[in-house]
Amino acid sequence: MSTAGKVIKCKAAVVWEVKKPFSIVEIEVAPPKAHEVRIKILASGVCRSDDHVLSGALQVKFPIILGHEAAGVVESVGEGVTCVKPGDKVIPLFAPQCGECSTCKHPRGNLCKMGDLGVPTGLMLDGTSRFTYKGQQIYSFAKTSTFAEYTVVHESAVVKIDAAAPPEKVCLIGCGFSTGYGAAINTAKVESGSTCAVFGLGGVGLSTVMGCKAAGASRIIGVDTNKDKFPKAKEMGATECVNPLDFKKPINEVLYGLTDGEGVDYSFEVIGRTDTMTAALASCHMNYGTSVVVGVPPSASEITFSPALIFTGRTWKGSIFGGWKSKEAVPKLVSDFMGGKFALDPLITHTLSFDKINEGFELLRSGKRFYIDQMVLWGPSESTILF
Repeated sequence: MSTAGKVIKCKAAVVWEVKKPFSIVEIEVAPPKAHEVRIKILASGVCRSDDHVLSGALQVKFPIILGHEAAGVVESVGEGVTCVKPGDKVIPLFAPQCGECSTCKHPRGNLCKMGDLGVPTGLMLDGTSRFTYKGQQIYSFAKTSTFAEYTVVHESAVVKIDAAAPPEKVCLIGCGFSTGYGAAINTAKVESGSTCAVFGLGGVGLSTVMGCKAAGASRIIGVDTNKDKFPKAKEMGATECVNPLDFKKPINEVLYGLTDGEGVDYSFEVIGRTDTMTAALASCHMNYGTSVVVGVPPSASEITFSPALIFTGRTWKGSIFGGWKSKEAVPKLVSDFMGGKFALDPLITHTLSFDKINEGFELLRSGKRFYIDQMVLWGPSESTILF
């Protein structure tokens, strides 16, 4: 029996307040309105950004359904939707692409005004939510909310992908892999023969390493305080790894020493800490070095640094979703994966069922998933959760 146009009752992992675990409850998901799409989630990654909400580092409205890195199948569409149809395999886009705003039209822009990353509302464009629990409104996260068996997104925040693509793997293209890989390829534009340093060797950091390698970097130095991550980083392309705890001097001085006093050409902060952001900037060449902030900083954080760090010529950049224009890039990235251009399997450490979501986040925090920043619920991935 078709569910189109009807309210769907399904399971969702709801967070009721900060620093509290997920509660798996039965919610109601309303039908999509005009220009909206309702998706049955097949697999979803567990990302560090989700955990930032749980810890309070990212400020949102509660109660909320988190999750933003997933793959699924279109269940139904609202009036006016032509980009996808029921039955299409899709990836929800936390970084949408409407194609009409000034940012979408700019050749270098990818932070669409339809997104919810600046001052998050947790609501659809009409100011309401499609999620309720016993009559209570539940807020959405990053306009995707993939920790639910069904979710509703705007048509600008979903794209059709290869029907044969395994959801438990390509869900990583919805955030973690694309963010890190694109930071090197698109944002930094790493050059062949260059030297790179990647701060943070979780899933996004490893994807950054992969991007640096694909761009032809001759040296890729991984930086992390967890030595257990080093073997995987080298497998993915790092030429060497260093642990800041092994040295008495600042890590930027260590990296200068490793590069004959020059500094690296490109550095990437893939942690989300202000101290490592400054250290990464100070680690690159004082005149032509480029440092990219990839890790999500806490909402209330501020950063202080000497103007001399950029006065001499360094470039400091941020990167959202790896600089990709999502609707254009995601299907191609999925095709590249299917064609063997890059591998996602090495990023997968655990596959968990949906009811193990709290266990997945404990693994994330413990560092037992040595090389990931994400897991997959309802499907394998950095930490994959299967529905």
